[in-house]
Amino acid sequence: MGDLQVVGGIKKLNNNNYKTWETCMKSYIQGQDLWEVVGGSETTPPEEDVNGALRKWKIKAGKAMFSLKTTIEEEMLEHIRDENTPKEAWDTFLMLFSKKNDTRLQLLENELLSISQRDMTIAQYFHKVKSICREITEIDPQSVIAEARMKRIIIHGLRP
Repeated sequence: MGDLQVVGGIKKLNNNNYKTWETCMKSYIQGQDLWEVVGGSETTPPEEDVNGALRKWKIKAGKAMFSLKTTIEEEMLEHIRDENTPKEAWDTFLMLFSKKNDTRLQLLENELLSISQRDMTIAQYFHKVKSICREITEIDPQSVIAEARMKRIIIHGLRP
């Protein structure tokens, strides 16, 4: 039960927090000794079941998949529902949120244009706008958002 509380402490993956989620999940999975089946040397099941190796791999892979599936928003689950291994699931998210993903760039630009402070503090709101701008720049270095434009976006989205 303690493990679930740790996984539950990681903010669920959504369209806006991949980098944070990835960092936290990688640390968690490594700490649980499951990284080998996600991004290490045991990403595929063993071909021969020597000394119960296949069973051990399935247990580790199951734990890793459970960790991945319980730390993502429900709409993200659709992307990995049919994946058979933790590596396939991890790589699906990597591709979906990769720096060269035009769809991701469009989602971020749309979010930036529609962002507003709502119930965030001013500090949270500033951080959110800056994070989106930084991620847009990481995806497309040609789309650097100028400081003046960022200020206009921030001012436009502030509560009255």
